[in-house]
Amino acid sequence: MPTITTKDGVNIYYKDWGSGQPIVFSHGWPLSADDWDAQMMFFLQHGYRVIAHDRRGHGRSDQPGTGNDMDHWVADLAALTEHLDLHDAIHIGHSTGGGEVARYVARHQERVAKAVLVASLTPNMYRSEENPSGQPPEWFEAIRAGVLGNRAEFFRFVPENPFYGYNLDGAKPSEAVIANWWRQGMAGGVLAHYATVDSWLEDYSEDLKKITVPVLVMHGEADQVVPFASSVPRAVDLLKNGSLKTYPGYPHGMLTTHADVLNPDLLSFIRS
Repeated sequence: MPTITTKDGVNIYYKDWGSGQPIVFSHGWPLSADDWDAQMMFFLQHGYRVIAHDRRGHGRSDQPGTGNDMDHWVADLAALTEHLDLHDAIHIGHSTGGGEVARYVARHQERVAKAVLVASLTPNMYRSEENPSGQPPEWFEAIRAGVLGNRAEFFRFVPENPFYGYNLDGAKPSEAVIANWWRQGMAGGVLAHYATVDSWLEDYSEDLKKITVPVLVMHGEADQVVPFASSVPRAVDLLKNGSLKTYPGYPHGMLTTHADVLNPDLLSFIRS
């Protein structure tokens, strides 16, 4: 398997297919590069070079006992883009991966052409006086408890309910999609999955303010993980060159459930 080794000795798995302008994908919690299958194949067939990695502690990458935090994840991504000598790249991040992309782009804009934040936790997703629509403290503690308890069972509940919106009226659950989410999640390490919650309590406002390249913010209005009102309007306001595209009724995992709609929208932004 293709891997790079970081400065602190962690092996990071990645996929690198095709040629042309590179598009780099950063996945959400607790998934892996496989969550981008629909996007990687779509853009590969449209003449782009597509790259996705498994975040440390996830998928086929190493599961170290340290460094399971946003700054290390961004450093790992920077090591990968340097190893592959990527320039003029498009970076697309989903959910937790949105925070990774925002901080990476803020620090390495010389390599970046554009970025996309999909259902991203940026600028922050916790409830406060400034963000009354964010998730309450007990929500984060419930995630921690689920990971520490019966993780296999919890990783069935999440995709069956809030992640793909299958608990909403009129939704048609896909057992195959749920099983694929579970497969990716269980391939990762419980320590990294538990530690990831700390990254959801961070504020990415200063990262967004530093970004000058064009950024598209895409968010489903029925997102139950990162509530629309919590993140989206504030993220666009903080970006110097940000634009917004919203999707009524779409869930947090809309890149999977509605890839037929989002992929062409992503392509239109990249070509613009």
